[in-house]
Amino acid sequence: MDTIPVLPNHLFNSESLRKYLDQSFNFSNSFQQQQQSEYIIRQFQHGQSNPTFYIKYQEKEYVLRKKPPGVLLKGAHLIDREYKIIKALKSVDFPVPNPILYCSDETIIGTEFYLMEYVQGRIFRSDDFSLKSLNPQERQQIYLEFLRVLIKLHKINPKQIDLQDLSQNPLNFIEKQIKTWKQQYKLSETEKITEFEVVSNFLEENSQKHNIPLVSIVHGDFRIDNCIFHPTQPKILAVLDWELTALGNPVTDLAYICMPYYISITLIGFGKQDFTYTGIPYEIQIKQTYCQIMNIDLFPDSQWYFYLCLSFFRLASISQGVYKVKIRILFYLKKTSQKQIKKRRSLQGNSSSQNAQNFLAKTKYLSKKALEMSQRSTGELTKKLNQYKHGSLFQDSFSQKFHDIYIKLNIFMNQHVYPNEQKFFQQIKTGEDRWKYVPQILFELQKKAKEQNLWNLFLPSISGLTLTEYAPLCELMGRSFVAPMVFNCSAPDTGNMETLHLYGTPEQKKEWLEPLLEGKIRSMYGMTEPNVASSDATNIETTIIRCEKDPENYYIINGRKWWSSGAGDPHCKIAIIMGKTPNKKRGYHQQHTMVLVPTDTPGVKILRPLNVFGIDDAPHGHMEVDFYNVRVPAKNILLGEGRGFEISQGRLGPGRIHHCMRLIGLMERCFENMCYRVERRHIFGKLLKENDNALQIIGECRTKIDQARLLTLNAAKMIDKLGAKNARVEIAMIKIVAPRIACEIIDQAIQIHGEQGVSQDTHLAQAYINARSLRLADGPDEVHLMTVAKFELQKQNPKF
Repeated sequence: MDTIPVLPNHLFNSESLRKYLDQSFNFSNSFQQQQQSEYIIRQFQHGQSNPTFYIKYQEKEYVLRKKPPGVLLKGAHLIDREYKIIKALKSVDFPVPNPILYCSDETIIGTEFYLMEYVQGRIFRSDDFSLKSLNPQERQQIYLEFLRVLIKLHKINPKQIDLQDLSQNPLNFIEKQIKTWKQQYKLSETEKITEFEVVSNFLEENSQKHNIPLVSIVHGDFRIDNCIFHPTQPKILAVLDWELTALGNPVTDLAYICMPYYISITLIGFGKQDFTYTGIPYEIQIKQTYCQIMNIDLFPDSQWYFYLCLSFFRLASISQGVYKVKIRILFYLKKTSQKQIKKRRSLQGNSSSQNAQNFLAKTKYLSKKALEMSQRSTGELTKKLNQYKHGSLFQDSFSQKFHDIYIKLNIFMNQHVYPNEQKFFQQIKTGEDRWKYVPQILFELQKKAKEQNLWNLFLPSISGLTLTEYAPLCELMGRSFVAPMVFNCSAPDTGNMETLHLYGTPEQKKEWLEPLLEGKIRSMYGMTEPNVASSDATNIETTIIRCEKDPENYYIINGRKWWSSGAGDPHCKIAIIMGKTPNKKRGYHQQHTMVLVPTDTPGVKILRPLNVFGIDDAPHGHMEVDFYNVRVPAKNILLGEGRGFEISQGRLGPGRIHHCMRLIGLMERCFENMCYRVERRHIFGKLLKENDNALQIIGECRTKIDQARLLTLNAAKMIDKLGAKNARVEIAMIKIVAPRIACEIIDQAIQIHGEQGVSQDTHLAQAYINARSLRLADGPDEVHLMTVAKFELQKQNPKF
């Protein structure tokens, strides 16, 4: 219970109150019994404009709220109105404290007051909206309950509880809000803040345009620290502080609770936090849930940012008012003798918290945030916030089409992909069913991606982009484990589609490429084998030989493949298999063939899923697959018998660019998590960001990420100009560098997070698994180092 002794300027006649309570509760007892009964009055510490007190009387606990003493502004501190609201809401079982009595007789304690029950429970502090003391599941439940109660308030019919006269002209609520907070600011203005003036004009000019004709009971200060939660359950027992309640536009309450998404962590906001594993819902999830339950359309961005702008505008005005009070007190203290200072400090005004500091800086910050929201509303900031910010050396290579797609993709990631990552993993089935069903959310997201033409971006013939331009898009998608699938840009499908696009016959394209491009089916690629070092493709033991009974029309496949990614997917319908087709008349690198094998062909059998560091990656997985006397028609051969090496050289170059750019996106996200962590984590009495070692780690990580990115963009540029075959050294270098650096970055992020870094509460463990695996996929580091070394030696000695 956060209480203090009653402040000197809020003292009142406690005995008079006691007599009044005795009379009101019909309590009469002997003087001795009254003396034995504990009677306590304390004041709640945090500042409210209406002084609030804890009362213990006759073994029961109450809360008393009263008007402050002195001359008050007209229409302010309406205690009777507040009591009426609470009483009305209680009648429809809305969670508020039980109202006990209202007293208009000012002779009792000097001003009118009301009494309500004292509710025992949890109140989360206003400086911890991230709820650090809770685990992710508890956080999620708390925030869902918080939203549920707000929606419940907004769905109450004011007329049903006799609150229809709470406000005049509620449809003009927005205009009145703008006018009120502008006037309040002007009354307390100490210096000109240009941003506030600009925002004020913006709101006045756009209030009619963005007004939504909805009328509900609006709380006016609905915050998580104005709610009392059950001591152990995620349930709100009481909502407090109804002083600003009115009839008006409920979207103002919704925007108000979303402000922390835009406020830095140093000012009790969420900052640039990755919410996927925190349990805190993404802002878009808050909006979508609200609109769905309220049965209204989702607000367009221009409208939504208008309401956020109004919220920041209002807080800036309030902050300025508190600052004005503060400087008046400081001015008064300077004129007060040292003997009286201690006493005078306890007389600080009704509208400020005891520990409030630096409110002018806060006003300026909030004004700038309001201006930012106004610019978002008009669309001025949309492109700037979502444009590509890396690889400046290559900016001249990027077309306007690329920039348009990148902005569109970035917005889609923020609005649809990140908020649904957890849902994807939650929808993965358990047991054997995990290989039978793909999470439904994936199909919903794919449908939206198609509608926005964010589909098959990896294919130049479809996207109209170069590989250099696709690389940053791939990086953006790589930030999420789910995103590449959402946009039909995930391995091994991309490589298989490129192979069919480049080397497939019209018939093969019709049968397999088209459904792959449409996302109707998925595929696998079979090259690696369990019994040989498959990085040297000449070791491959799987055979693709002509059928003895019908050598002109059929081939027989025998062998075993493993680490066949995607083979576990229930929609995997086609495999591209590489095997030996021995022929002494052909050269050393003409002994291998690639063939299309439908996965339902007799003789194809999935033996088991292979775990990566204990993770099976269901429902797609990495499978060990047996091919026993699998018979396929000759028309399924790609490009021709003995041309498997030729195909593999053509498909692996772009594929490795994709892998590396996705890794760079993953690095960036892990790096952001690391930076967020050092800004809020204390160790040995100070923040991690104040530790020189932590700063050195961050500096080194940034340089390494940019090195990997620039090297990868350089390789992509070389492929665009010279082709994959002539860029093989650049491709080899990025395949060495990107996975190595990714492992370093993610490992440092894990170290900064401590034990949390290897738990399910972050994505870092999964990220490390992905990065470490890619030091082996598409060839281990050693093979690529040999490629680079041979090239360098050949440059110096052509005979090598």
